[in-house]
Amino acid sequence: MWELIRVNKRNSVLLLGAMGTVLLILGFVLGMVFARGNPQAGWVGMFVAAIIWLVMMGVSLSAGDQILLASSKATPVTPDVHPMLFNVVEEMTIAANMPKMPKIYIINDPAPNAFATGRSPETASVAVTAGLLTKLNRDELQGVMAHEISHILHRDILFVTLAGVMLGSIVLISQVFLRGMFYSSLGSRRRYSSNREGGGQAQAIMMIVAILFAILAPIFAQLLYFALSRKREYLADAGAVRLTRYPEGLAGALEKIAGTDVNMESANKVTAPMYIANPFRGKKAMNLYSTHPPIKDRIRILRNMTHGAAFTDYEKSYEQVTKKKTVVPASALKPEEVAIRDASGESKSTQTARQQARQVGDLMRTVSQFAFVTCGCGLKMKIPPNYKHNKVQCPRCKKISDINASD
Repeated sequence: MWELIRVNKRNSVLLLGAMGTVLLILGFVLGMVFARGNPQAGWVGMFVAAIIWLVMMGVSLSAGDQILLASSKATPVTPDVHPMLFNVVEEMTIAANMPKMPKIYIINDPAPNAFATGRSPETASVAVTAGLLTKLNRDELQGVMAHEISHILHRDILFVTLAGVMLGSIVLISQVFLRGMFYSSLGSRRRYSSNREGGGQAQAIMMIVAILFAILAPIFAQLLYFALSRKREYLADAGAVRLTRYPEGLAGALEKIAGTDVNMESANKVTAPMYIANPFRGKKAMNLYSTHPPIKDRIRILRNMTHGAAFTDYEKSYEQVTKKKTVVPASALKPEEVAIRDASGESKSTQTARQQARQVGDLMRTVSQFAFVTCGCGLKMKIPPNYKHNKVQCPRCKKISDINASD
């Protein structure tokens, strides 16, 4: 396992270096353009880009996980909100030999999904949507939590966060330059037309090159960012199977997640790679910059693992399904036997679609601190947190109930 972490760190450093180089080159080119071709101004532009990069990196290291959770509208919860979730996370924490149980958050969203964040296993957090908790059975939820804890163990989350910060830096600088070009285009056009014989043509060519680079740099950075995410999803799947010893649990969860047609309102292009599956549906999910490998391939790989749940078993299944090699680093492919266990007694769900939708609503209201009052006539009333009275009247039987005494 430590060899796998070492390889992941090395690859991450290479990727971060490549994205940092793109950022510095962008700063250099834009500095020269703003100074009309002065090379010294290019170095100044590179220095400014490096300062922006370092500041955003510092912010990401100190509070990146909290920023990500806040932007995803994740709410910290206690065990009484969803006891099974806490029990499953505790089981996977022990199985992974983590020093501390991750903090648990719920996202008030009906789309099923989950992600993990944090700088280290000691400061890690996992966030799941209300939709995920109502659609999955215990084995499937265990597979998802094992996947996210594998991301934490492999040190994926920290480096993906850092890569996202640099991607944001590149996009920010590019947008500032392009917007500035838009507002000053008329004046620049007159200036270059009047100075054509004095080197204006060279400056115009340099301006065009800078504009092209400002457009292509974020695209190149996104490709690097998303390429990193694709491979690490496979590795987290392999780690999850090894922790749970039940490939069908994660396969079933991915199948249910892929089967939904609901877009996540709280997800965006920066946070999308953090989720276990692409949070976008339809046209948003069908693009060259997909943050995840094909979910059908991931499911086929998991269901093809019939002889064991070790890293070597996942590698063999991966090669058979994708016709490619070496998704798991060679240093992690040590001979070991990890037997596949049987399904638990809670592997089947008997809820109807209507019952699941009602459960999603109740869970989302619980996370939003609604109060639930069950009247003597059997009606269950849902009281919003901004309700300022201590009592409520039942709309059915008109009986007055005490909110503080609600169940």
